[in-house]
Formats: sequence, C-alpha cells, structure tokens
Amino acid sequence: MKKTIATVMLAVLSLLAMAQKWETPDWKNFRYPTIHFLDKAKGTQGSKIYNRIVPNPKAFIQQHALWVVQTLYWSTSDSIPNVKAIKYTLEDIEGISAKGGQPPVVNIFYSSQWVEKSESSEGDDKVLYETRGVLYHELTHAYQLEPQGIGGYQQGTEFWVFIEGMADAVRFHNGFFPVSDRKPGGNWMDGYRKTGYFLEWLTCKDPDFLRKFNRSTLEIIPWSFDKAMQHVLGKNVTTDSLWAEYQKFLIDN
Repeated sequence: MKKTIATVMLAVLSLLAMAQKWETPDWKNFRYPTIHFLDKAKGTQGSKIYNRIVPNPKAFIQQHALWVVQTLYWSTSDSIPNVKAIKYTLEDIEGISAKGGQPPVVNIFYSSQWVEKSESSEGDDKVLYETRGVLYHELTHAYQLEPQGIGGYQQGTEFWVFIEGMADAVRFHNGFFPVSDRKPGGNWMDGYRKTGYFLEWLTCKDPDFLRKFNRSTLEIIPWSFDKAMQHVLGKNVTTDSLWAEYQKFLIDN
C-alpha cells in the first residue's frame, strides 16, 4: 500500500511538472540548471529507498528549482541568481542536507541515513514528503537573494535569520511543513521554522510578501528586518509589532 500511494503521488507530481513547464507564460524562458546527480550511498538501504521513490532525480530537482524560483520571483525578468549547475549527492552520512558553493555552481548533499529514518517512521509517503521539503529549503539557498551591508552568514545575526528563515518559509509556503507545528512562543530571531512560519504568515497581509521581502535586499542597503518590513508593509510597522500580532493570531487560533 505504501509503495502504491507513493507511486500515485509521483504521477501527480509529473502532471504538475508538465503544467508548470509548458503552461506558465512568465516562466517559459526559465533556464533549468544542469543537474549532476551522484549516488555516493550505493548499496545502503537509504539509497535503495531514494532511487525507488525518485527514479528520475535530475528532472525531480529541476522541477523543484522552478517551483522555488516561482515562489521567490514574479518572472524570468527578475534578478534571479544564475544557477547553471547543481551538483547533488546522496551520501551515507549523519545529518540531513546542506547547500554549498555559490552560483553558477551549487552543491547539495542529502543524507541516505535521513531517508532511512523517514522510511522507518512513516514509510514511503514520509520519505517523499521529507525529500521534497528538504529540497525546497536547500534550493531556496541556491536562488534567494542576500542582505547587503550587514556582514555575512553567522548564527544569531539578521543575515543568518533572513537566509534560514526564508528557506523554511518557502518550504512551508509550498506545503512541506505541517501547520500543526506552528505554535506560539520563541522569537523572530530564532531562524529556521520559527522565522519561516512567521514570514509565510505575512503573506496574509500581502500575497507577494515573500517575493517583495526577497527583493528588498536589492533595494535597501544596509539591509535590516525593520527596514524591509516597513518597505513592504508600511512605515508604521516594526518586526516586533508584527511578531506580536502573529503570536496573538496563533494563540487565538
């Protein structure tokens, strides 16, 4: 039964891929990155599971690249990083996944051990759900813009919060985090899901919030969360005030 459900899901995904590629005028000129897929975990159970569920990893990764870019930008006329190639490896190591390098060549590894853990917890459906979600996160790192004038990637900084928060916002926006995990508490500076859920929630104020927030990194130098929030949502807001409103929403709902 598990394999049958996963097969059906992949068939639906293939149909969606065709619709996105050939029926979206703004994206007909999208330059798909060349995918160099290497299975370094051959012989492991995780490798066998991954290759059964994702029989065509190159097309699979390319399609998700398009969906990520469509979440972050309006059309191919925007300032999209020129990702020409993605070197994607499946590896028998601990962890989940990580992105390295900068456009035009980006590296992404995915752990076959994580695939095995996903399979053992909830079967093939969980593997596909998790594999797609992780891919959305890492491909966002490949295609997102970066804040300028505030230093670089270091945990606890607004630069880091933006990078990791946006990646999880894109993942959640596309349906690959459970809404049940969205709970009150924490701080918008926590990064990852805490920030990502918050940023995605702001699309209820402006459906294009994620695109505009991403683009704000080109329009505001030096960049900051407060400046970007005011740039997108109006001069009377602050990140703290929006976070407080978001917390009230979570408590009330």
